[in-house]
Amino acid sequence: MASALSAALIPENVPLRSGPPTREELLVHYPAKFTWEQLKTFVNSGDLGLLKRDKKLQTRYDTWSAGIRKEYGSMVNYLLTYRLQWGKPDALALIPSILNPSHDVTARIKQSEQNGTVAQDAATQPGLSRLPADASAYFDAGISPELISIIMNDWPYSVPPEIEHTLIWTRVPIYPPTLPPSIEKRLLQDGLWGFTGTLTPPPSPDTLSDCLPALADWGVTIDKLVRSPPDTEEEQAMIDGVGKEVDTFIRRRWIEEEWETAWFVNPPRLQSVPGLAHIHVFARHKSPEEIEEWNSKRAN
Repeated sequence: MASALSAALIPENVPLRSGPPTREELLVHYPAKFTWEQLKTFVNSGDLGLLKRDKKLQTRYDTWSAGIRKEYGSMVNYLLTYRLQWGKPDALALIPSILNPSHDVTARIKQSEQNGTVAQDAATQPGLSRLPADASAYFDAGISPELISIIMNDWPYSVPPEIEHTLIWTRVPIYPPTLPPSIEKRLLQDGLWGFTGTLTPPPSPDTLSDCLPALADWGVTIDKLVRSPPDTEEEQAMIDGVGKEVDTFIRRRWIEEEWETAWFVNPPRLQSVPGLAHIHVFARHKSPEEIEEWNSKRAN
């Protein structure tokens, strides 16, 4: 069965389309450039700009997004009138998730190809309704489902095939209204990140130089990194406090016994859709052996 599936995943059997790719297209035409350890190293490096999309897939995205902006007026309008369905499961993704078992890819491809027809009526479709009076001022672990949209990233970074790249879009800001002055500049330049479901510390930023060859296609070198000086223990504690609600939410959705994640919030300088806050989550489902090890060590 596995060998038959592998034989089917060849370029001749997986034609390239336009628009968001399917999982099969990613596997055949845009194979992952990064390992899971490298991804975690990039997240923990202090420069989230190291996280990249396959260059050929980026070109495809640029072509698609230009068409979307022409049809909808802006990427924000596309998201608000079509892609984001607040409080509902992701019914439009072409890439499946283990957490969303009902997944008819053929039907979703057909819907995606009809996107132009949908766009003609975009002006009459609802955007964002007024926030409820009791809505949180910013993202918290118990946020109402109506205030978020959890979707698969239609244009994932160059992640291994076993890694799910999910986006948590939120109608309220992720950062609190006010930030401690001593860490505000750092958060606005570097963003937030964290790790869940692991029994070992994340890769040290000191190991980044070993991972840079994987970024050769993008011409990344140590001297081009954008990151702040190391935080003091007090500053790191405050940063952890700012990210606590996001971290708790992720631990609840991606149960640590079953999942390992690396999550991050891009700083403003790296946000692809200004004006809409979102959280990136790289999630890896654990093997039965890892789950057994997790439960064993947590019990001791």
